[in-house]
Amino acid sequence: MLGGGLIKDSVSSLIGTYGTGKTTFAISFIFEGLLKGETCVFISLDERAEMIMESIRRRGYDIDTYLNKTFFLIKLDPTDFTLAINSIKNDIPALIRETKASRVVIDPISLFEGLLPDEATRRLEMFRFVEMMRDENCTLVLTSETDTQIPYASKYGLVEYLVDCVVLLRYVRASDLSGTHLAVEVVKMRRSQHSREIKPYEIQPDDVIVYSEASVF
Repeated sequence: MLGGGLIKDSVSSLIGTYGTGKTTFAISFIFEGLLKGETCVFISLDERAEMIMESIRRRGYDIDTYLNKTFFLIKLDPTDFTLAINSIKNDIPALIRETKASRVVIDPISLFEGLLPDEATRRLEMFRFVEMMRDENCTLVLTSETDTQIPYASKYGLVEYLVDCVVLLRYVRASDLSGTHLAVEVVKMRRSQHSREIKPYEIQPDDVIVYSEASVF
């Protein structure tokens, strides 16, 4: 669906409501990098570090082999405005350069956006942040919650305009209300011939499976 995968050194966003597997997709992206010998950084603005580690272990990933060697897990407190802003602007780029990380996840970026006081500031700071991260020679994945009123847009309707790739994760309910399915769509991908179809997927205990030959309708 991605036309071969995420483009190296690009910025991508996984947008979805609760329970659609944004963090699970992001963890899969990170661990695939670790298996290839890359250094990876996972920055959480939501879950506690120990909960993320437990979630990774439950999926069968031997994350302890890589922890603090080629895998670095950072937990930021979004309620501490000054600390979170300074860490995202200064500490994280410094860590990426120091470790030579090639894959970075921020989960979810919408909490960082929510720290900013108004729409004009949010647009300026997010633009500066994305442009800054483009200089770090890493492939960046940002997860984002959806807007409560628009299930196809990010919470603040901004991140999808700044990134190179947008993957939308959402629920699709059958017309007869007999069931609910998870569906994935590549909404945007610069420099790639990507699929524009909507495909069902499942989150299994040890994997995420996208049924590329099936249809949700």
